Amino acid sequence: MSTDLAIVPAPVSVEAASGTWFTLEGSTRILAAPGSAEAATAGEQLATVLRRSTGYPLPVSAGPPATRAGAISLELTGDDRLGDEGYELVVTGESATLRANRPAGLFMGAQTLRQLLPPAIEGTTVQPGSWRLPGGRIVDHPRFAWRGAMLDVARHFFTVAEVKRFIDLIALYKLNVLHLHLTDDQGWRIAIGSRPRLATHGGSTQVGGGPGGSYTQPQYAEIVGYARDRHVTVVPEIDVPGHTNAALASYSELSCDGRARELYTGMEVGLSSLCVDEPATWRFLDEVLGELAALTPGPYLHIGGDEVQTLSERQYGGFVERVQQLVGAHGKRAIGWQEIAKARLLPTTAAQWWDPRTGGDAIRAAVRQGTKLVLSPAPMTYLDMKYDEHTRLGLDWAGHVEVRDAYEWEPSTVLDGVGDADVLGVEAPLWSETLRSIADVERMTFPRLPGIAEVGWSPVAARGWEGFRRRLAAHGPRWSAMAVDYHRSPQVPWPDQPARRSGGAR
Repeated sequence: MSTDLAIVPAPVSVEAASGTWFTLEGSTRILAAPGSAEAATAGEQLATVLRRSTGYPLPVSAGPPATRAGAISLELTGDDRLGDEGYELVVTGESATLRANRPAGLFMGAQTLRQLLPPAIEGTTVQPGSWRLPGGRIVDHPRFAWRGAMLDVARHFFTVAEVKRFIDLIALYKLNVLHLHLTDDQGWRIAIGSRPRLATHGGSTQVGGGPGGSYTQPQYAEIVGYARDRHVTVVPEIDVPGHTNAALASYSELSCDGRARELYTGMEVGLSSLCVDEPATWRFLDEVLGELAALTPGPYLHIGGDEVQTLSERQYGGFVERVQQLVGAHGKRAIGWQEIAKARLLPTTAAQWWDPRTGGDAIRAAVRQGTKLVLSPAPMTYLDMKYDEHTRLGLDWAGHVEVRDAYEWEPSTVLDGVGDADVLGVEAPLWSETLRSIADVERMTFPRLPGIAEVGWSPVAARGWEGFRRRLAAHGPRWSAMAVDYHRSPQVPWPDQPARRSGGAR
């Protein structure tokens, strides 16, 4: 097992066994530890991927270690030294053995195993080739507990199938949070039983016009369940008190003048707000957050809180303090964009830092009071920023974000006064003002997202730009096999392109 394998994110440790290979063949089995339904589930998930391209039956069955020869074995050890998501992968000439303390660790290890196989393993039809795993031992576990991607389904709507594909792609790189931005001025995307017009009227359009769309509650539950099976937690966002024109258009009592707003299909921000001092607003929020909490097994509800320009500081602070208590009353923890740090936050409330241009003092003060942060600095992590001046899609208010920008930043130093102990993790937001298709989503996501995934997973000692760009290049053929429409950044030496410089000095 070479120490320069094309694994992303980079593992904690790799020990090579030079010249040793385990080859998948028609007789290869996948063994799950006897009596372990979780290991059997992880084995079946892995087999489903491998069967498509190899054409091998790869039966999944229970079997003790003594029958490991000729098999891929998955074992839950009960050894908590690897934590919830860590794993050990040992490959010999006779077998491959994946061990973990928890089912999530088996899933994460299976993603590494996939990346050790040739890129054609990701094909959806039977492919020719030799399916060999390099010998050696990998021990791996994440640096941060929160490693997320945000998909904005409010500015442009994406179907259940498209969201599932996005989940599959982020899970391959060991991300474990899907933040769904469900509501904004341009659209409301989740059905609320007590407020049906939110979806039927508020969800009926999108940026630039068009039909919009929304998820029924069973469809949302389907997304949540699909993510859960891949050890991804869904964090739904109801953006309040601003970014609420779709709600104001649906229910007139949410506006201070009692008038319903017109549906909005533009791209401006800061144009709307709930009437935060009215009892009708709080009845509305109680109903919406209550229904969403009941549908969401994860611990967090995202309350937005960003770019509010029509409320006084008193009104805004009072709103945040009250809405986070309402989230808690429904059994969840609140998280909001960095602006919420201007209010008094509960010990359970987290903040998402996104704009290095402003709010640093408030964020640092909140951290000193115990608030934990999710780091999403726009100049490094916003996947809707253009790669360069020639990029067809995206925006550029935070500058251009190339692969190196997304990769070469350090969470413990990016914000003065904030260290690892203050950080829940990292997240890459993808806003969809200019994105109309899942192909658009993929092109802006790849190849930048794997770099952010490595920032969140890998130890500092395992990271380095030159090594990363070489490893990342090997994923181009893998994405092609998956029909992913990715951006061919000139900073990455893609295998089918001439060698290039690494993109200049930093």
